[in-house]
Formats: sequence, C-alpha cells, structure tokens
Amino acid sequence: MITRLAVGVLLVLALACSARTQSLPADAPHDSSKIAPDGTAYVTRIVPVPTTISPEAQKVLARQESDEAKPQTLEQRRSGTDKWQAAAGEAAEKIYPAKVAAGSIAGVPVRVITPLSIAPEKRDRVLINLHGGGFNSDSGSLSETIPIANLTGTKVIAVLYRLAPEHPFPAGLEDAVAVYKELLKSYPPRHIAIYGTSAGAILTAEVTAKLKQLGLPMPGATGIFSGMGDFTRPGDSLALYALNGLSGHLDPPEPDMKGDLDYTASSSLKDPILSPLFADLSGFPPTLFVTSGRDLLLSGTIILHRAYLKAGVAAELVVFEALPHAFWNNPRLPESKEADQLMANFLDRHLSQ
Repeated sequence: MITRLAVGVLLVLALACSARTQSLPADAPHDSSKIAPDGTAYVTRIVPVPTTISPEAQKVLARQESDEAKPQTLEQRRSGTDKWQAAAGEAAEKIYPAKVAAGSIAGVPVRVITPLSIAPEKRDRVLINLHGGGFNSDSGSLSETIPIANLTGTKVIAVLYRLAPEHPFPAGLEDAVAVYKELLKSYPPRHIAIYGTSAGAILTAEVTAKLKQLGLPMPGATGIFSGMGDFTRPGDSLALYALNGLSGHLDPPEPDMKGDLDYTASSSLKDPILSPLFADLSGFPPTLFVTSGRDLLLSGTIILHRAYLKAGVAAELVVFEALPHAFWNNPRLPESKEADQLMANFLDRHLSQ
C-alpha cells in the first residue's frame, strides 16, 4: 500500500540576483527541516533568484506579493482576467502579427487567429486551442494563440468553451469535441492539432480520451502545456508553489483532494475522461508536455507525461528553469519566446508528416 505524503511547506524567497547566498540579517530564517512520522515535511528554505534565467525573468521572480488571501467574486475574477488577457493579446500581436476575428463553429463561439500569410501547403492545416483560466475564465484565447499562429503560419481556432461553475464537466469537453468533429469535415485529422495551457492542457488530455472513446480519428498532435490528468490526488508541487511560484497566498494541502468541485461537480474523480490518468492512453497522438521548475502543476504535468510514455505514446517533455505557472503568457520574457517557438516547432513538425 502506498502511503500518500502531504507536504506542508514554508518557503522563503531571497530576492537576490546571484545564485550565491547573500548576507542575511541575524534574525532571518535559516534552512531547516522537520519530517513528521507520516512523512509530512515542514521546511524553511532560502532560495536565491537563479542566474540561469534571463534578467527579465529574474525581475519577475523578484516581485513581492502578499501571502494574505485575496478573495474574489467570480465576476471580479472574470473581469480582471478579461482585462489582462486583452492587454496580453495586444502585447503578443505587436511581437507576432496576426489577424483575430470572432466566429462560431458547431454553435460554439470561437476566436479565429490567422497569420498574415499562409503558405499553400499549410492551408489544409488547423490548430485548436483550449485556453487556460481555471475552467471559470479565459486567460489564454489570445496570449496562447497569437504567437503560435504567427510562428507556425497556421490558422488557430480558440474554442470559447462553456465555463464552470455554471457549466461544469463535461460541458467544456462537449464544446471542444463538437468543434473538432466539425473541423474534421474540412481538414484531415493528421492535419489537426489540439493544445492548451493549464485548464486547457487538462482539457486537451480529456478531449483526446473522449475522441478515443467515441472512435473518432485522432489529431496529428497534441500539446499539454502545464496540465495534469488526475483529479483524485494532489501532486507534490501543489503543496510547494502558488500561482506565482514561491510568492503569494498558498493554502495548506487538504488531507483528501476532492478535485475542483466547480468543474468536476458530481462526476466521479476516477472517470477516465475527467482524469485521463485512468484511461487507456495507447494510440494517443504525439504530444509535447511543457512545464517549469516553480509551476504549481509541475507534478501533474510530469506524472501525466510518464503515463503517456508507459502507454507507448511519442511524448516529449520540456521543463524550464525556476519560472512559475504558464509563464509563456508573458510575451516579453525571452523564455516565453523560446517556449512559444518550441511549441510551434513541435506542432508544425507533426502536422507536416
């Protein structure tokens, strides 16, 4: 029997721009650890900002954020996310010019992101983006798509799927599958790729499992960028990192993870579509996994990647150093440009086969 280890963590970030430990006040915390009989770890760590990342990324890690909880209503979260996403999309478009239009496919609202020019050999290809945002808001339909459309020279369809808590699982899944089925009428499956970040990464794996269950042809490739495939157990990184890595509010891990109830609702957490870690993953398309060293979904991403490998899937994993969750949504970071290029190269390469 495997004993589940909960990890309670107190981490202190030293805002230094050197990998060497800086001189600290006499009353500053020092590295310490205490391991309880059940394996729970109570640790304090001094973590300098690494010089292995860009100066721009070092500044991101050096931003101070209160550890106090900042409750938001759903309306406030969506309003703030929409405002941020619009600004991020505008910033991305300055670096990666593309055309953005609203549309509808199979009755599902979408954004259509089109490169300024499309080579003839790429006109029968399309990418499907399932945006992030915790299943309750849109934090990626622009920032996750504009760079990829530009870099791949391929049209991207961002699915504006129904959101929780008004529309829990499987509503968003059904919307994504409906869009895929409609696109199959115009594109060969080997020339369709599906990808997403965070909630969209989770949804990408769920959609793939659902397509297999329905007996539909698999897409040519998928991209799972900071996701997970198991709602029954928290990964280790969820006890270590908040949304912004080592800064910001972080609740202690719950003894029994009950999933994201707004999203999962009354569904069984072991449903192989909701939690694809319990599905038969054999026959899934080539998949790129991307995460980072201080990503709250680091564990979820690497656990699912290992499951894909065990099932014989051609799965690649790239882990960026030190950066927090979904850092590539900040188009100004050199690491974001590198991540976008990696994602674009993978998707373009597999749709070219």
